[in-house]
Formats: sequence, structure tokens, C-alpha cells
Amino acid sequence: MPNKHRILIVEDHTLLRQGLCAMISMDQEIEVVGEADNGRDAIRLTGSLLPGLILMDLSMPGTNGTESIVEIKRRFPEVKVLVLTVHKAEEYIREALKAGADGYVLKHATQAELMLAIKSVLSGKTYLSPDIAEQVVSGYLFGGTNLNDRSVWDSITLREREVLKLIAEGHPNKYIANYLCVSVKTVEKHRSNLMRKLDMHNAASLTAFAIEKGMIASA
Repeated sequence: MPNKHRILIVEDHTLLRQGLCAMISMDQEIEVVGEADNGRDAIRLTGSLLPGLILMDLSMPGTNGTESIVEIKRRFPEVKVLVLTVHKAEEYIREALKAGADGYVLKHATQAELMLAIKSVLSGKTYLSPDIAEQVVSGYLFGGTNLNDRSVWDSITLREREVLKLIAEGHPNKYIANYLCVSVKTVEKHRSNLMRKLDMHNAASLTAFAIEKGMIASA
């Protein structure tokens, strides 16, 4: 029997991670060799398990998905990385691909699409969910629709984007600090930087901006 493809699943939500593990393991050609709920463990396990592919979430405590991809690709360039995320805003897609991701799938994908994406990336192809492929093509062809918005957004760091999402979800500074494994003072600094860069002065305006960027769904 030929060797199975080895996959590492990196997802901080336990139920989703376990569900993905069970679903993917049903394929006779694939073996899930490990699980991680944060980017730091993802990097460590990649070194010890040497998977052929990593299924990677983007928003995680500590080292986030994009940062993890950069480090994994630097250390283990032969390992494929398929992003599985809720984020469909162009900025997230662009940052993930720039970091070295080999594919990008949205979490509302069907089981059939996810398995197609996994096997496409394992075979050396790049896979983008149909929902986002058009955005990527348009971005390369036309350079985006609003250069001013893009320049402001590009000034916001990946960590600040994570803080923005958590603020928009209604979480207090202490929760954000615990989730990201940083101090409350660091969260306050990120919040201050966001308000300064975006010229906004309260959580409501930050939330509205996050919804506009597709970071969270509107109520």
C-alpha cells in the first residue's frame, strides 16, 4: 500500500479541529499525524512530524497563522500550507499568499471542496476558493478599487488587525490580552495605534470599519 499523505491540522477551536480530523481521516490516502491550537506549536510540530501539508487557520492566540506560515516556509520550504479561514477580505488573502500559502479555502466550503483543495495542493497546484479567486484576479489586474483605503489598511500590522477583529467582536482588553498571550498594556497600545491610523475615536467606529472590511459579519 502506498504511503499516505501526512497532514497537520492547526485550528484553535477544539470542536472544529476534531471534526476536521475525523472528516479528513476518512480518506484512505491521507493520515492526520498531528494537531495544534496555536502557531508556535504548529512550527514545533512541523519540525518533529514533517507533514506533507498543513491545514492552517489564520486567527489564533500567540503566533498567528500568517506569522507561522512565514516561519514554516523559511524552515521547511517543501511543506505545503493550505489556509482554512473565515476571512475573505482581500487583505487577508494577499498577506497569506505573500507569506507563502499554497492555497486558501473559506470555512463555509463543503467537504468536497475542502478535499479537492487538499489534494490539489498536495499535487503541487495552488488552490483558491471560487468565492475569493475573482477578488485575487481583480486585485492583480486593477490594483484594487480604493487606493486611499488600501494605503491606510496596509499601515495596520497583522497583530493590530487581530486586535481590531477582537474589539469588533465585543471583547474587553483583558480577554484580548489573554487570548493573544500579551499584556493588557500591549493591547491598549494596539488599540491606540488603530484609532490613530484610522482616525477613529471609539470602539463603535472600529467595529463598523471591521464589518466593512469583512472581518466580522454584521448583526
